Amino acid sequence: MIGLFRTQEVGSLSRAPFLKRPGSHESAEMALYWGRRLNVEDHELLYRSLRDGSFTQDRLLEWASLYGIRFHEAAGLDVVYDGEQRRVEMYEHLMLRVENAVFLGRVKVWDAETYRKAAVVGVPRLRSSPYLDEFLFVRSKARREVKVPVTGPYTLMDWSYDEFYISRQNRDLNPIERRRRAREELLHDLVENVVRPELKALVEAGARRIQIDEPALTTKPDEVELYVQAFNEMVEGIDATFTLHVCYSDYSKLFPHIAEMRVDEFSIECANRDTLLPGVSDDARKGYSVLRLFREHSIGAKVAPGVTDVHTDFVEPPELVRDRLLYAARVLDDPGKVIACHDCGLRTRRWEVAFEKERALVKGAELARREFTGR
Repeated sequence: MIGLFRTQEVGSLSRAPFLKRPGSHESAEMALYWGRRLNVEDHELLYRSLRDGSFTQDRLLEWASLYGIRFHEAAGLDVVYDGEQRRVEMYEHLMLRVENAVFLGRVKVWDAETYRKAAVVGVPRLRSSPYLDEFLFVRSKARREVKVPVTGPYTLMDWSYDEFYISRQNRDLNPIERRRRAREELLHDLVENVVRPELKALVEAGARRIQIDEPALTTKPDEVELYVQAFNEMVEGIDATFTLHVCYSDYSKLFPHIAEMRVDEFSIECANRDTLLPGVSDDARKGYSVLRLFREHSIGAKVAPGVTDVHTDFVEPPELVRDRLLYAARVLDDPGKVIACHDCGLRTRRWEVAFEKERALVKGAELARREFTGR
């Protein structure tokens, strides 16, 4: 049974090192190195196939998924996935399987990160499952509890062009009201026709933990209340533990509306805005001040405040991770409500750095746990 300060991944890892130049000497050596380090079963088969060129792309992706699972498990996490090794990008991976979504070109997110943006030209409907086969493979291989990350309907809506719903609105309405109604209708259809059917399929296949990723959620604060209603409709009657992950946001915009959300866990970013000072004082733990809002609004869900920063190669000492967790427990007035995780996925970090960050996360959680259990 998992005790206090359960450790879990948030989502993505960078692509498995052997995927970067498959067939090269370097890719084969990377497969051998990480296979040994992570204790991946039969990894010599992958090494040989990369050496002699007998691999296929589908088989490489299966290997990448297995390596991703073992990566998290070898680091010691309690709840794992495969680092989204089969996914191109969180938005694109799902929208590629949506009817009436037409991709128009690439847009920049930040730094060198981009995604292909689609236009919604009709009622969106799920054409094929984006996550089911992936989940079934992970479940068949994982030795720890599994949590499936799913891109949420609000982000799908906000990151898409609307070339359908706005045209259906009454032109006598003012432009702001037309846009509001169009977005509300699009969000509803994405919930009912795209995300909810996939959630139901995952749970029917055995998924027990699902993470809904909504990086766009606070970009339009006036729509948070609308999203809470949509979220509740989306998960109604689905028997799973749901985590809502919102990264790099002004979390004050979520309140008070999220008090009405039927969610089990909130996963948020805190380490990126924190200091590196030791201790559990307010000055040292500035990045965790938002947790006071969760307590003030009597949020019943657990909170997973990021305790490692995924946008730097600095590996947090376990003692710093411990102090951040202890501070979170004190602010929330309940250590049982605190989950240990990263700010976001580790996709921007090399595997070497990401692995050390995960080990620090696990060790820091162990140190924090001892403060309450004595062991």
